[in-house]
Amino acid sequence: MDQIIFIDYAGVAVFAATGALAASRKQLDIIGCLFLASVTAIGGGTFRDLILGVPVFWVQNHDYLIVCGAVAIIVYFTAHLIESRYKALLWLDAIGLAAYCVFGAWKGLIVTGSGFIAVVMGVLTATFGGILRDQLAGEPSVLLRPEIYVTAAMAGAVVFVLLYIAGLHPLAASVPAFLTAFAIRGGALRYGWSFPPYRSRPGRKPEDIP
Repeated sequence: MDQIIFIDYAGVAVFAATGALAASRKQLDIIGCLFLASVTAIGGGTFRDLILGVPVFWVQNHDYLIVCGAVAIIVYFTAHLIESRYKALLWLDAIGLAAYCVFGAWKGLIVTGSGFIAVVMGVLTATFGGILRDQLAGEPSVLLRPEIYVTAAMAGAVVFVLLYIAGLHPLAASVPAFLTAFAIRGGALRYGWSFPPYRSRPGRKPEDIP
């Protein structure tokens, strides 16, 4: 239990860093940095807990907010040292996505016992905070980038659920699940992996419709 909770803290910290980096790119003040870091870090988990009908994790345990604040302050004073803040944001987002898809899937399983719902919770937990961050900061949405994104979270959640159901300890199941999600998202960032996009085609003429 304690080991899997560590993954949750790691996901919060990494996503808080991406939110703070986005704030630094927009030259926001320290309050804006704290706000964006917190929304990014706890957004996905809050959405998950509301859907599952369980107490929201950061309301029960204020340590998560302390982690968000500490990370935001560190990034606020050190972001200028990073050569490419947007590139760092994307790679940190990949790490956060990999961690959060595992924890979200685990919590979904614990609460509902359903592998399908667990995968959905893993995907929502891993992606919703980053989507909120990009919308609030006016950054190009990670969801709308051409590379694979949601699929990486889904793959990691599926691996975790299958291994957990097979009887592996949660921590043992989380390692290959994390690596799967990060490898797919990292490969997408590095090599541009993507699915074929929809190609527009002309519609039928009214006279051709029976």
